[in-house]
Amino acid sequence: MKIGILGTGHIGTTLVKKLSAAGHDVKVANSRGPETINAEILKNGARAVTAAEAVTRVDVVIMSTPLGAIPRIAPLFVDLPAATVVIDTSNYYPKRDGEIAAIESGQTESEWVAGQLGRPIAKAWNAITSASFAEKSAPAGAVGRIAIPVAADGDRERDVAMTLVDETGLDAVYSGTLAVSWRQQPGAPCYCTDLSREEMPAALASAERARLPRRRELAIEAIMERVGDSTTNPDSDYAVRLTRALFM
Repeated sequence: MKIGILGTGHIGTTLVKKLSAAGHDVKVANSRGPETINAEILKNGARAVTAAEAVTRVDVVIMSTPLGAIPRIAPLFVDLPAATVVIDTSNYYPKRDGEIAAIESGQTESEWVAGQLGRPIAKAWNAITSASFAEKSAPAGAVGRIAIPVAADGDRERDVAMTLVDETGLDAVYSGTLAVSWRQQPGAPCYCTDLSREEMPAALASAERARLPRRRELAIEAIMERVGDSTTNPDSDYAVRLTRALFM
């Protein structure tokens, strides 16, 4: 497939490496320009381009940006063909993104993103830590392979996202429509807890929506106390122990 990736943060960087290694034609852009993209993430054949070029003549666009940046990049999607699948990896963190009234009032993060873009999306790769994604992917069928949830309203968005998740070394579990994608938002039992395919359905089913925001904030407070800032990610083992203790 021809894939455009917007964002070179921790998740975006791993997506670029893994999807280009899987044989896809990958273009990647960030907000600062192609000349600022580290050559290391291009080692498997991906190309650094502008944001406009990243969404041109591709089969899939993956957004790996902070949720708060989506209104700014939404104009890139105005002329995107309807056949192009859009996948979002973002999560809502009010202290970073600013409070978004619609989400605070109960709209799911995924529905809000779809509304900003004016088109269907799938939600994937949002519920795994960047460290686990980079370090713990495994071949299909491997014992202990980590599973992540994928939400989508349409069959095409669902199927393409699940196929690409598998190709990045993770098991994909369909979590339902965007309306119920709150089950994979921060604070939920499946969020960054490194569960298996067999464990994922029960975790999705046990999510309690009203408890998610407070659990999310508790995790942020614990991580900030440990690492000292909001940009450094904790190591995978600590992060998973923490999220399992708080979210499950």
